[in-house]
Amino acid sequence: MKPAAFSYHRPASLEEALVLLARTGNAKVIAGGQSLGPMMNMRLAAPAALVDLNDLTEMSYVRDAGDMLEVGALTRHHQVEESELIRSSCPLLAQAARTIGHYAIRQRGTLGGSLAHADPSAQLALVAVTLDAQINIVSVRGQRTVRASDFFLAVMATALEPDEVIRSVCFPKATSQEGTEYLPFNRRHGDFAIVAVATTVTLHEGRVASLRLGLSGISPVPVAYGALASQFAGRIPDAAWIAELARAARDAVAPEDDARIPAVYRKELTETLVQRAMARALERAQG
Repeated sequence: MKPAAFSYHRPASLEEALVLLARTGNAKVIAGGQSLGPMMNMRLAAPAALVDLNDLTEMSYVRDAGDMLEVGALTRHHQVEESELIRSSCPLLAQAARTIGHYAIRQRGTLGGSLAHADPSAQLALVAVTLDAQINIVSVRGQRTVRASDFFLAVMATALEPDEVIRSVCFPKATSQEGTEYLPFNRRHGDFAIVAVATTVTLHEGRVASLRLGLSGISPVPVAYGALASQFAGRIPDAAWIAELARAARDAVAPEDDARIPAVYRKELTETLVQRAMARALERAQG
């Protein structure tokens, strides 16, 4: 099957792109096209116009922004994976990027495209929610910043208005005593995860100073379990602590049965993955 007819625009600047989006009804932004392209071919998406951002090289960057790391929306997945600044300052993001699809997909797909597409099992969306990232959005009407937890509304639905574009995303930097782990479970390499865990843990004098825990694959949007994580701070992170946290995570999730995976299987996966991910994060935090 081929896509429905559409007009094609390749703006030379972000300003031109925003004007096109404001003036063109039913337009879609395209950068990597790793999700939109197949959807158009299957006619699951039929935009009247495509606005191609690939000439906007100024939107591809990784920048130190004080206690945050700012990553441009057109930064490719392989650049996120390979950036030394990201690896040192936000290792969870690099760990997640390594698991995206296959090499060819990581060469084309972009950070902004992944977030805007909002697949509930997408790797970078889970990292953004877990780390409470700030998503910077722009249109001809101005700029605004949305917390990742408020950005994802439902399956493939976000807070983006039709005339808006993600400009960049700001992630908090990791501390020197912080360990991280992104751990997905999928049937085949390159598939979206059935369940994925993202976690960070910071230690101080042998106790858990802070903890983040996020899960995807168990609800329509990725979820950060902040209240649950805070209950486990201040304690010594031994094997019993890890097991208790994993059981609490299993009890906290409420997945639904679907045609592929029963809910009970996702709950069991949650416990197993949280236990493994936290053990690895602690190893990194302990040096």
